[in-house]
Amino acid sequence: MKKMSLSAKFAAHFVLILGALTMIFPFLWTLSTSLKNVNEVFVFPPTFFGERIQWENYLRISDRFPFDVYFFNSLKITVIVVIVQLITSSMAGFVFARLRFRGRDLLFGLYLATMMIPAQVTIIPNFIIMRTYGLVDTHMALILPHLVSAFGTFLLRQFFLAIPTALEDAAKIDGCTPFGTYWRIFVPLSKPAMATLGVFVSMGTWNDFLGPLVFINTQAKMTLPLGLASMQGLYSTDWPVLMAGTILTLIPVITIFLLAQDFFIKGVTLSGLKGE
Repeated sequence: MKKMSLSAKFAAHFVLILGALTMIFPFLWTLSTSLKNVNEVFVFPPTFFGERIQWENYLRISDRFPFDVYFFNSLKITVIVVIVQLITSSMAGFVFARLRFRGRDLLFGLYLATMMIPAQVTIIPNFIIMRTYGLVDTHMALILPHLVSAFGTFLLRQFFLAIPTALEDAAKIDGCTPFGTYWRIFVPLSKPAMATLGVFVSMGTWNDFLGPLVFINTQAKMTLPLGLASMQGLYSTDWPVLMAGTILTLIPVITIFLLAQDFFIKGVTLSGLKGE
């Protein structure tokens, strides 16, 4: 493999650093706004810092809206969806990767085809179903549609294909059932892929805005994205407090990503390999 020249490395690092700064700038500007006075937000020319750092904006969040209630609602929904989806996706991924039955590949192809349908297309059928069963304005309307995932099944299936068949054969010789092989061998070995899927699912569920907007009507049942949106008034908005709430909302997502970063990178790398 040919080594990169010094100028090529410099150009690559320059592009990566430029991209990183482009991505992190909105976050830094949000953090800056959360520490300003409301009169300093729209001054021109814009300034990154105000005359004085307004730490009290974070203390005023609970005065403007029930942040703790929204946080608990988002946490409950996210935890349930992540746990159940890891179980269903890993079981389905094991079935499609290791069990042989008629029509398996066709069924898997049809299952993957559902990924081509945008979520916005299914929101109305989901609403009709939830209304039929009386689940509108409940958290179950946000949980049930996300308990299974074609993407999660695909990701874990690819990882399970990378596990040597010798381990599966040894388990069969020892008398393991298919479920025993899945639970005793494949699940412990799939921690990187499970962590990767957990990061994806937790970020998507935590940041979901459209679902709560359609299904939730009661303020006490709102999630953080919908609760933050409700802070924007018709004639005025306390932008520093709103940005402070946004920063606090981002902290759990950033924490999860940092804690699972090693598993995340390893899981993405290994999920594209195929075992013999």
